[in-house]
Amino acid sequence: MDDTPLDNNPQSSEQQPALDRRSFLKGTAAAAGAVVAATTTIAQAAESATAKPAAEKAAARLPSETFVTHPGSDFMADVIKSTGIKYLAINPAAGFRSLQESIINYLGNKNPEILTCLHEETAAGMAHGYAKASGELMGVMLHGTVGLQHATMGIYNAWCDRSPMIVFAGNGLRADTRRPGVEWNHSVQDPGDLVRDYIKWDDQPISLQHFAESTVRACQYALTAPFAPVMITTDMDIQEEEMHGADKLRIPKMPRIVHAQGDSSALNEAARMLAAAQKPVIVADRAARSQEGVRLMVELAEVLGAPVIDNGQRMNFPNTHDLDCSFLRQTLLRDADVILLLEVGDPWGNLNSFADPYKTYRRIIKPDAKVITIGMREVYLKSNFQDFQRYMPADLPIGGDVQATLPDLIAAIQRAAPNAAAVSQRRAAYTKMHNDMRARDKENAALGWDASPISTARLAAETWQVIKNEKWSLVTSDRIAWARRLWPVTEYHHMLGGSGGQGQGYYMSASVGAALANRDRGILSVNFQPDGDAMYAPGSLWTAAHHKIPMLIVMHNNRCYHQEIMHVARMAAQHNRPQHTARIGTEITDPNIDFAKLAQSMGVWAEGPITDPAKLGPALQRAIAVVKNGQPALVDAVCQGR
Repeated sequence: MDDTPLDNNPQSSEQQPALDRRSFLKGTAAAAGAVVAATTTIAQAAESATAKPAAEKAAARLPSETFVTHPGSDFMADVIKSTGIKYLAINPAAGFRSLQESIINYLGNKNPEILTCLHEETAAGMAHGYAKASGELMGVMLHGTVGLQHATMGIYNAWCDRSPMIVFAGNGLRADTRRPGVEWNHSVQDPGDLVRDYIKWDDQPISLQHFAESTVRACQYALTAPFAPVMITTDMDIQEEEMHGADKLRIPKMPRIVHAQGDSSALNEAARMLAAAQKPVIVADRAARSQEGVRLMVELAEVLGAPVIDNGQRMNFPNTHDLDCSFLRQTLLRDADVILLLEVGDPWGNLNSFADPYKTYRRIIKPDAKVITIGMREVYLKSNFQDFQRYMPADLPIGGDVQATLPDLIAAIQRAAPNAAAVSQRRAAYTKMHNDMRARDKENAALGWDASPISTARLAAETWQVIKNEKWSLVTSDRIAWARRLWPVTEYHHMLGGSGGQGQGYYMSASVGAALANRDRGILSVNFQPDGDAMYAPGSLWTAAHHKIPMLIVMHNNRCYHQEIMHVARMAAQHNRPQHTARIGTEITDPNIDFAKLAQSMGVWAEGPITDPAKLGPALQRAIAVVKNGQPALVDAVCQGR
């Protein structure tokens, strides 16, 4: 080989020794020394008389004086503890570094306990699910502009679902104390402006006493119907600076929440209308918030002999009760003369049918049917985001928390004395409708039993077999409709509903939060997990494994965004074009995602993908043994679209 150098340097390669480690370090040290010498000379020349006193003071300062022994964040931690918040979901960041340290070392990481999340959307989703399962607040700590923007989808879902959470957002308000660079990018004048359209209340305290009063106020607001997220900004300087005037600081007592009841005269009028009705129908959406609410719903239905349509956003009514006719909506509403809507999020959508994509609608109910509404949806609305749905006038709208109002409504109906014979006849008729509905559901569930991909009916049925002897909760109960049709749902914790805002990333993260609440109450949690949604917040799996949150995750893996396939196919049909191309841009294939390996990589026991329906049951049995041992487990089932 020719050894001639490739460049025009007359010095040969032998004359250019290779750069070894010692030469590199020697050259670097010499260069650094030259820079230091030059810098020192410049600094000495520029030193002014005003700089000397500060330098002399710093030299004389004792090392102990550099410590902040009583940071403001200690008091802030005490405030949070006083509200009863048990958990804080965080993705760690500088915006709340002092408060995080105080919770860990000053409070001992207990009440609240820090939950480590790999994404802020997971943190917000966990708080959402936790509130629905427990009825209590979980805190979320977010960092500045970037962390808050990551969490916005989770916060918006909770807003649409009328679920409470408290967000603590770190921020650097003072420009003269911000660290150069990143801290400026992550600070904002008005953090609440990023989310104010879909939270109930926010504040940016500028003192420790201000923080105490606003935090307690925020918790009270969040837990007062209508429930919604709230936010408190935690300024970095207030956190990190020495606490002054500690003897004057006071933490307000967390008040007992009393929810608003409907007006008594309006309830008497509603009672007279319902008692006189021939075919009253009850529609419930987010009516109950505890088992007591479910009990009251049963009492209301029985005193009227009225069928109940439970929309499933919460568990409002037992599906084993003979007045449950949830899946006979149009039949019941078509003949109804008085309709009672209880905290229904979309009254117009419930009483009208809408043809898509032609944008035509048809009124379901009779022209002379009377509509009564009870709820808090009209009490607190925002104008920008359109989650309040199309306007639907009611003959008698009553403002009030449904569960708090039901005892007075039931008593008013009893005083109005419905015709006992009519009540008995109605109940007998609806009992037959209920039993026929349940029989049809069982027959239809058996169709395609041995099909592959696995039918969603078999997915629900096989899952039921492994949890039926447990105290269970389906924490994402709107994904597989067959669970509500086939499983006996009698307790409030059995079904927690859906996301509210239909935002992707909810199911995996919210199910971890709900499972945490259920773990503390001895309830086994089940999540039917959509495959597309799982990839928005897959780090939730690690959080479940890290904090030992037991839950059974059953993948509804149809390897596509199925709703979107139907949308594109519908457009193709309307445009008179081929529909088979609808899978372009909507399939999750080539390659297929291996959710079992994904879960295993994050410390979660997992099995799959399972395409043979005969293998599903045994896999679920193995998974449930892991869950009962206190760990999360995932079974990846390849399923039909719906």
